[in-house]
Amino acid sequence: MFNITIKDTYDEVSAEAFKIMKEVLSGDHTPVLGLATGSSPVGLYKEMIRDHEENGTSYKDIITFNLDEYIGLPRDHRESYWTFMHVNLFNHVDIPDENVHVPLGCGEDPEADCAAYEAELAKYTADVQVLGIGSDGHIAFNEPGCPFDSVTHIMDLTEQTRRDNARFFDNDINQVPTKAATMGLASIMRAKKIIMIATGENKADAIYGMIKGPKTVDCPASILQDHPEVYVFLDKAAASKL
Repeated sequence: MFNITIKDTYDEVSAEAFKIMKEVLSGDHTPVLGLATGSSPVGLYKEMIRDHEENGTSYKDIITFNLDEYIGLPRDHRESYWTFMHVNLFNHVDIPDENVHVPLGCGEDPEADCAAYEAELAKYTADVQVLGIGSDGHIAFNEPGCPFDSVTHIMDLTEQTRRDNARFFDNDINQVPTKAATMGLASIMRAKKIIMIATGENKADAIYGMIKGPKTVDCPASILQDHPEVYVFLDKAAASKL
């Protein structure tokens, strides 16, 4: 079930998304958080940092699992998702390193690393999973055509995804990795709640496909039509085709 909120600005979208995250953080047990990278959740993470600094919300017992990581980038690379999460969240809250889980993109056996990540993930149930959406409807790095029953796996990135992400690599698509380790669609669907954040006109077709299109692997995010609790936070541009 989709619960849709449309706001005027990215900051307002992020503040609304934080309301759901705050409910999870304030629950009656220590939560497990599924986290995402990319530009969409940065504002949410700023709200989480502000809340930590102003209200003392602690992350010392919280467990986190990230969606994905580029294959071939060392963890200290400026565009690795390990680095992204530390720069944008982990370095600013009191979460211990051992509670942080990000897929390994630089190991000798990526397939084995994915299997190990899925095995660890399966020990927990995420109380909330944060998602963005690609312009082609992908969530995490599950590209169009990815089976709905997929678990953590290696995904070949489409040219469209690599072109969209080239802005993080000096606008040079040749610097963008061609593969990623990603939670699968079935892995994502196990979360109790989903927070989806999307802004900008380039996301409007994907958001329409997710919410109103047929449920099809051609739009991986359409699997969320089967999830019981999805909170969708959009600006007017991203919502323009609904």
